[in-house]
Amino acid sequence: MKFTRSAKFALAAAASAALAVSLLTPAQAATRSTVILHETNSITGLNCSLSATNSTTCSAVSYLQGAGFNYYNNKKELVKNTVFGSYKVVKNTATDFRTQWTVNPGRVWSDGTPITGEDLLLSHVLSSDAYSKAAGLGDPTDKKTPPAFNGLGYSGVYANNIVGEPVLSADKMTVTLQFKKKIANWDLYGPGPAAVHTLVLMAEGKDKLGTVAENEAARDRFVKAFKDKDTALLKKMGDIWSKDYTITTVDSKTNPLLLVGNGGFQIDSAVAKTSVTLKKNPKYNSGPALSGSVDTVVFKFIGDGTAAAQALANGELDVYAGQATADGVAKLKAIKNVNVVGKDEVAYEHWDLHYDTVPDEAPYTGLFSVKDGAKSKALRQAFLLALPRDEIMQKLIAPINGVSTPIQSTWLAPGSAAYDKLIAANGSSFYSRGTQESRNKSALALVQKYYPNALKSPLKVRVLVPGNNPRRASEFALAKANMAKVGFDLVGDVRTDWPSKLGNSDYDAYFFAWVASSVTQRQSAEIFDTNGGNNILGYSNKAVDAIIATLDAPMSESLLLAKYIQIERLTNADAITIGVFIHPGVVAVNKDLKNVKPGPLSPTIVWNYWEWSY
Repeated sequence: MKFTRSAKFALAAAASAALAVSLLTPAQAATRSTVILHETNSITGLNCSLSATNSTTCSAVSYLQGAGFNYYNNKKELVKNTVFGSYKVVKNTATDFRTQWTVNPGRVWSDGTPITGEDLLLSHVLSSDAYSKAAGLGDPTDKKTPPAFNGLGYSGVYANNIVGEPVLSADKMTVTLQFKKKIANWDLYGPGPAAVHTLVLMAEGKDKLGTVAENEAARDRFVKAFKDKDTALLKKMGDIWSKDYTITTVDSKTNPLLLVGNGGFQIDSAVAKTSVTLKKNPKYNSGPALSGSVDTVVFKFIGDGTAAAQALANGELDVYAGQATADGVAKLKAIKNVNVVGKDEVAYEHWDLHYDTVPDEAPYTGLFSVKDGAKSKALRQAFLLALPRDEIMQKLIAPINGVSTPIQSTWLAPGSAAYDKLIAANGSSFYSRGTQESRNKSALALVQKYYPNALKSPLKVRVLVPGNNPRRASEFALAKANMAKVGFDLVGDVRTDWPSKLGNSDYDAYFFAWVASSVTQRQSAEIFDTNGGNNILGYSNKAVDAIIATLDAPMSESLLLAKYIQIERLTNADAITIGVFIHPGVVAVNKDLKNVKPGPLSPTIVWNYWEWSY
C-alpha cells in the first residue's frame, strides 16, 4: 500500500477572477457536458509514483486516465473491474503462493494499441529491488544513488516476497506471479497496465503517436529488453519515466506519447497552477461504461476558500472539496442549487520531526538529528509535548464537526474497532496526560536540561508550512505561540510547492496530512519502515522494521493489534510524529450533477466518474 500526501490545502489564488470559466446560465446548465472540480492544490506532475509528484491531485487526475484490475468504492470496499480483466489465486501453499492476472481481449490504449499481458510487466521493474539490481538499473536501497526508475514502489511487500520474475502466458494475455508465502491483501499487489510502447518510443527520441504496428513493435522491444535485462534501453526508459512526466503545463507542444492512457478521459490541456482539462477518451473500454452526458472534466485550482465558494455560487464550479472551516461551511450551505454533504475522511493531520538524512537529500544535521543522541530525543519529546493540540482542536476543528479530542494514533483512526485498545497501550499518553500547562512544564524541563537559557535565547525550529491555507496558517500560529513558552522559536517557510520539499534537510519539522489510498494490514508501514516509500523523516528503527516485515502475512485481528501497539510504543518513544485531527470532510455539489458519491480513500471525489451525469 502507498499513501499519498494530502493535497487538500489552499494555494495562492486571491480571488475567483482567476477562473477562466464563464458564468453558466440556466439554459447552458440544462445541456451541460462539462464537470468542473475544485482542487486546492495544483497538479504536481503526471506520474504520481515519484516522491516530488505524489499528491492527491495527481492521483485524482491520473485515476481518470487509467484503469486496472480493481478500484475502491465509497465504502472502502475493493471492487473487481471485470471489464478490464480478472485475477485469482492459482496456488496456495506455505512456501508457494501464486496469483494470476488476465487482461480481457479487445482492451485498447487511447492511441488504439491493444492492451496485453506484456503491458503488465513494467510493474515488476518498478517494484522489484532484485530485478532493478540484476538489470543494472541501480539498488533502490542505496541512499546516495537513485535507481533508473526512481519511484516509490520499491522495498515493499512485493519486493520482499516475489519469487523470480512474472511468467507470461503463451497468448501473452496473462501474467502469473509467485510469492514465497501467502500475502495478506494479495489482490492489491498485482500488476497494473502501463503503455510501455510509449516509453520505448520516447526513449528512442520519438515525439509523435505511432501506428498500431509501430507501437506493437516497440512493445516487443520492451519485452525483449525486460527478458534480456537490456540495461541500456531500460535505463533510457527509466529516465523518461522519472523525469519527463514532471510537467504541469500541457499544450500543443507537449509530446502526445506522455498522455496515452486507458481511462475514460485523457488530458487535453493543463495550465500550471491554474487548471487541468480532460476530454473523453473515444477508445475507452477498460472500465465501467461512461454515463454518456459528461465529455469534459476540468480541475480548477483555487486556494482561497472564499473565492472557491463564490465560484461555486456563480456556477463556475460544479464540485467544491476543500479544507473546511466553520465560516466556509456556513457559506456553502447558503448557496442555492448546491447540495452540501459531509464525507468520511481518512486524511489525518500530523506533525513530524526530522530524524536523519533522507535519500537524495543533503545531510540533515539540525536540531532533532538522531546523531545527537539523548539530547535530540529530549528536544523531540519537548516539541511534541508543547504542540498545543487541544487548542488546535477547540479553535479550528470543533466549530466544524464538534470533535475536540486530538487523535492518539497514526495507525488507526477513532471509531475503528480496536482504536481504544490501541491508544490505551501505545505510549501516546506521554504526550496527552495532564493539561497543556503541565505538559509545557515538562517540555521546558527537557529543553533546559541541555539549553538552560532557552527562554532568553530560544532554539530556532525550521518548519515547512503549506502555503496560503487559512486553517494551516492558524494552526502554525497557535503552535508558534505555545512553543515560545518552552524555548522553541518556530520559523515558518510558507510554500505552495511544499509536497516537493518534504524530506528536505532545510527543515526540522513538517505538518500536513496523509490520506490512505487502500485498506491493508500494513496501514502506515511505508511511513515508518526504513526503506518505506513515504519515509520522509529518515526514520530508522530496526525493531520497527522487524515488526513491519511480519505484517505481510494473514493474521488474526488480535495479533495484528498487538503488532500495531508494539510499533507505536517504539515510534512514540522515539518522538518522531504526533497526530492532531482527522480532516473534517465537506463536499458541495451542483444539484444538477448526479451520482457524485465522495469516498474516503484517494482519489475521493472521482472514484466513480463514469456514473456522473447531468
